[in-house]
Amino acid sequence: MTILDEIIQNKRKEVEERKLLYPVQLLERSMFYKTECVSLKQYITRPDLSGVIAEYKRKSPSKGIINDTDSVERVSVWYMQAGASALSILTDEKYFGGKNEDLMTARKFNFCPILRKDFVIDEYQIIEAKSIGADAILLIAEALEKDEVLTLAKKAKSIGLEVLMEIHTEDQLEKANEFIDIIGVNNRDLKTFKVDIENSIRISSKIPSQFVKISESGISSPEDVKKLKKYGFQGFLIGENFMKSDQPGKACANFLREIKV
Repeated sequence: MTILDEIIQNKRKEVEERKLLYPVQLLERSMFYKTECVSLKQYITRPDLSGVIAEYKRKSPSKGIINDTDSVERVSVWYMQAGASALSILTDEKYFGGKNEDLMTARKFNFCPILRKDFVIDEYQIIEAKSIGADAILLIAEALEKDEVLTLAKKAKSIGLEVLMEIHTEDQLEKANEFIDIIGVNNRDLKTFKVDIENSIRISSKIPSQFVKISESGISSPEDVKKLKKYGFQGFLIGENFMKSDQPGKACANFLREIKV
């Protein structure tokens, strides 16, 4: 069993437990549920912004603890002041140390688009994402069948959320559909955790032009971003590179400053 298989297996149990604790009817009463979402794809492509989606991540299965001292309030505000286009907030607790309250806190202090970074396998999680203030959800192609991607993406769009579909291989593009807004190429193999940004470059020309395309994971220098831009990437999801610093906001600001040079 791969770590992805283990995570999905655990997530199925977790979702069933949450359904009992927080029924859909309760989630739909949230103050965020009827609020109009901020467009992630529009912010990524704005010419006056960086295209960087800055991520708040405490830990990961491959790296262990990355940063469990800086608060989501402080880091998210730092990121936006630094010039990030959007935020990505991990809400998986067991493997990434996140929680729904992290996203709610980020929403309270920031107007920008917020991506809920989690392992979405059930429509319940989409309603939950809207109820905690997310503007977009992540669908991992490697963890879902084509018909599941369609069902989940359609549900997300029906309640105003945008959809980022993450792929790792070219063949996973066949799972895309008309309800997907953004295609993200993950440079980290979710089975081996090996990272290679050349993965984005190899797949870039295969991504249909109607999708905004972003590169995820392993982006460690401004030169990486400049290189990826040449291949049509408009967005860049970066978390670990900032969070491993003792001042994530300053690390983000310095990074974005060098991109403009």
